[in-house]
Amino acid sequence: MTEAAHAPEGQTIEGRYRIVRKIADGGMATVYQALDERLERTVAIKIMHTQLAKGSHRDQFIERFHREAKSAAAIANAHIVQVYDTGEYEGLAYLVMEYVHGVNLRHEMDVQRTFSVRETLRIIAETLDGLAAAHRVDVVHRDIKPENILLNDRGHVQITDFGLARAASQATLSSTGMLLGTAAYLAPEMIEHNQATAQGDLYSVGIMAWEMLAGEVPFTSDNPVTLVFKHVHEDVPAISGPCRGIDVKISQFITHLTARSVQVRPENAQEALSELRGIMAGLGVDAWQYRLDPARADSADSQPQEKNAEASDTVHTPLGAAPVPVPPVPPTQSNSNAAYSADVAANATDSAESYAAAAAPATDAATYPLTNSVSATHMPLPSKDESATSTRVMPPVRQADNRNAQSGRDATQTIGMMPAKPLQHANERQGGPSPASKTVTRGGRIKKPIIIALIVVLVLALSGGGMGWWYLRGPGSYWTMPRPNDVNCADNAPCAIADAAWNPYESTLKVANIPYQVSKSYSDTIAKGRVVATRPAHVGDHVSKRDGSKITVVISQGVKQATIPTDILDPSSANGKDPLAALKRVGFTNVMHDASKDEYSLNLPQNAASAISPDPGTTMDHNKAITIVLSKGPMPVSMPDVVGRSKDNAQAAFDDAKLKPTYTEEFSDTVASGNVISASVKSGTQLHWGDSVDVVVSKGPEMVTIPDVRGQKTDAAKKAIEALGLRVKVSAPLGDITHTVRLQDPAPGQQVRVRDAKGATTAVTLTIV
Repeated sequence: MTEAAHAPEGQTIEGRYRIVRKIADGGMATVYQALDERLERTVAIKIMHTQLAKGSHRDQFIERFHREAKSAAAIANAHIVQVYDTGEYEGLAYLVMEYVHGVNLRHEMDVQRTFSVRETLRIIAETLDGLAAAHRVDVVHRDIKPENILLNDRGHVQITDFGLARAASQATLSSTGMLLGTAAYLAPEMIEHNQATAQGDLYSVGIMAWEMLAGEVPFTSDNPVTLVFKHVHEDVPAISGPCRGIDVKISQFITHLTARSVQVRPENAQEALSELRGIMAGLGVDAWQYRLDPARADSADSQPQEKNAEASDTVHTPLGAAPVPVPPVPPTQSNSNAAYSADVAANATDSAESYAAAAAPATDAATYPLTNSVSATHMPLPSKDESATSTRVMPPVRQADNRNAQSGRDATQTIGMMPAKPLQHANERQGGPSPASKTVTRGGRIKKPIIIALIVVLVLALSGGGMGWWYLRGPGSYWTMPRPNDVNCADNAPCAIADAAWNPYESTLKVANIPYQVSKSYSDTIAKGRVVATRPAHVGDHVSKRDGSKITVVISQGVKQATIPTDILDPSSANGKDPLAALKRVGFTNVMHDASKDEYSLNLPQNAASAISPDPGTTMDHNKAITIVLSKGPMPVSMPDVVGRSKDNAQAAFDDAKLKPTYTEEFSDTVASGNVISASVKSGTQLHWGDSVDVVVSKGPEMVTIPDVRGQKTDAAKKAIEALGLRVKVSAPLGDITHTVRLQDPAPGQQVRVRDAKGATTAVTLTIV
């Protein structure tokens, strides 16, 4: 008989769970979606396979299955699929569990191929949190794998298949020799010695993290025997192998989880979670954002990174320039080798071109750059034919083009400071007579001393005026904002300095002796260590040397970080009382709260946080999305009509409405014993989950035992009867001579009601003789 025959769609189990559809078939059970008609909620029912309930181990399996189901139900954790109920259906054990809306991790792996460090660590941390709750009650999962990690519609982890896997293994391994579990995730001790340990769960979690980051499991084989052999006899390779550049602490953590020796791994999930949280607290932005390119994960022919690094050790520069060595890529940034090498190569090429241009012969003014970065040692040396004392005349520099404005100003400064004497020597070498050497004749010609005096006066006047203009209003009166090497400037357009790398630009300012002052600011768009803004703002702008001006530079500190308060889920704390305000107060600017997803809660007051993602204590960019679900407080409910119903029926109604009744008992002449006489709240009154209700339950009619008053005087007998709450009727058919009771009705020792069903007091007749 198959499970389908046992639980077809539409059939009801235990008069309560109506099967809606089959969800999945597993190795040990079939899972169905069902409706709990009592509580009107959707649940999942897992029914044990028929073959596991047959044979000599049936009773043992059923008993262990129930015990493990109780253990799983005892696990109170948001990352565990909750167990609501257990029982037997046509001889098959079943579990009633929470129905999770979402997909499993395997589906996400198939879609994404690889995960970022941030997403991987979030899922692993939530998985460890759930396992920690299980390990505290001595429950070992034994079959952690992506298929058993459910991601609900809010993206949170919920672990399924607790209890059933371990119970099945205990009952079947000795009889069938089956190796339960998925070979790719099984711990060595489970394969070799059949040891179900908490550390075995951690090994499976480590393999799962390895696969999320690398896009594949560390050991693969078409033969399951070969696969389990590798787990037993080989160490899991470090994740830093396929994931070059991943933070070393993350690699060490996964290696710690996947150690072959049980003793080397963390003792349990709580210890592993504490270790992971310590690592997460110290990760930088780059480490969080690391993700292996899925295309690289799929490519088997990619070149080793060492070869790429060797190829980029030297950048080939233009002809005539020396090769520029490229610094090695830091180990922690090897995931961005290409970008890093490209940046270095670009800078090196720029420098090499400047070097080559400075070393070339000065034959064309348009191709002879004069920049601050070219020192005197870069100037061309005299040829063998030239005198050691000769000076090369520098060609004029065109300044019309904005790109060469800086070079033009530098050239002006250089030419303006050139001595006049070398120019005179050059003129003399060309054979021209010196004006000062001409002899003046007496016949009306000016005499030599006068000419010399005029020349001296003229030179002084010109040089004094020129130097005055150069110093007071010309290039000598200001600094010019230099262009950063990593900023591309468009032709004939303002060129902003923002987003330049600060360290190299600072070196440029220092070399040019340009004063500056620095401040720091957070930026959502400019990376840490780069320029947010300058004043002046553009390349080529002037900074006066005469009024004490300085360049003002604002350096980015990167995106501002904020930490989710650790007590935000505690409604009694200051942060927990108003979680939205608390998140805003600590600096978060992208808090996503959908009021339609808020939930009623029996224990949380209205507007307290019932769930938040990422977890409390997480430090992240202030503008990263935070999803929060608030409590709507206890749900409104109507007071059920319980008067006249049995106490058990009344209690079931109170349970459904999540109300808290307090019972007292009274005698009632009209309400049967055990039924509700009254309640402190009228039926239909609106209450809320958790409200208290006082309920009076009937003890039935009050009963008394008739005493024996025969032989007593009339007055004494009458008082004894009335003290019990009964009426006395005196009868004296022969006259009251002795005033002594001779007969009584009802008879002594008889049980009678104090009042009848109409409330009338019961009468006792005394006969007097």
